[in-house]
Amino acid sequence: MQTRRIGGTDLGVSVLCYGLGGFGTAVRDGEADRLYSAFRAAGGTFFDTAHCYAFWMPDGLGASERTLGDCLRRHGDRDDVVIATKGGHPDAGADYPRPDRYLAPEVIASDISDSLERIGTDHLDLFLLHRDDTRVPVGEIVHTLNEEVTGGRIRYPGVSNWSTARIAAANEYAQANGLIPLVISQPQFSLAHPNGDPPTTDPAMRFLMPDDAAWHARSQLPVMPYSSTARGYFATDGRSAAKAFDNPITRGRLDRARALAAAKGCTTNQIALAYLLHETFPIFPILGTCRLDHLTDALGAGDVRLTPDEVRHLRDGDPQ
Repeated sequence: MQTRRIGGTDLGVSVLCYGLGGFGTAVRDGEADRLYSAFRAAGGTFFDTAHCYAFWMPDGLGASERTLGDCLRRHGDRDDVVIATKGGHPDAGADYPRPDRYLAPEVIASDISDSLERIGTDHLDLFLLHRDDTRVPVGEIVHTLNEEVTGGRIRYPGVSNWSTARIAAANEYAQANGLIPLVISQPQFSLAHPNGDPPTTDPAMRFLMPDDAAWHARSQLPVMPYSSTARGYFATDGRSAAKAFDNPITRGRLDRARALAAAKGCTTNQIALAYLLHETFPIFPILGTCRLDHLTDALGAGDVRLTPDEVRHLRDGDPQ
């Protein structure tokens, strides 16, 4: 698998990231090891998890981070991988009670402490704020994250589900004050066109829309998108996640991806992932599958090469 440096950092990572939301719940022990090993054997070095994963499952809170820690200990390769985790999530009811000011410095510090202990590491390579809280000025947030960098507990800060306007404001503040900026963003994004923004019932979850993509093309701020395969839409000929993504725009993209896959001798899902890897700004798609056959298929996207005309054709239907 190809590797790429995350701009503004010294972190070189695999171009595909493995999202571990189901580790410790949907997959456990030996199966988690098999998936971890398959990703590493393919050259994967980039893992994504979160403090809240997977509170919605029985005994799931913290299971993802703990299972990642178990894999790291068994494989002995902590120094060879890059770990991203997320904290600063709002209240989610009895299964994940949170304070009202969930981006307060003491809450972020507590989340980081929990994550470090669960994973069994002394630092997090990337720490992303899971949600925004627009009641808090970006300057306060930037200072809080920089204090954690100075303290050595995180190497670089990022955000998830933030608007590009807030990211820009935070990084302008950081530049003006000699502080470390946000180095990466984690929204939803895929070749699919969503039915609404976001394609979910949670208004705090953001999908990268065309104006956002244009901002990233200008700023070159990297993106590590979740739901990068449109929740299986392209792998199932449009049957999965139809409520979120099925519309004339996405169906046209599916048709063109299917035809291009046949011409290149790969799968439609691999074309959809390769599209992201050939965007005009750095993208590190997150693969969230818990099935080995699905993971193996997705990993093949790293070998698919697309021309700029093919990328435009997939998105817009212009002639190749």
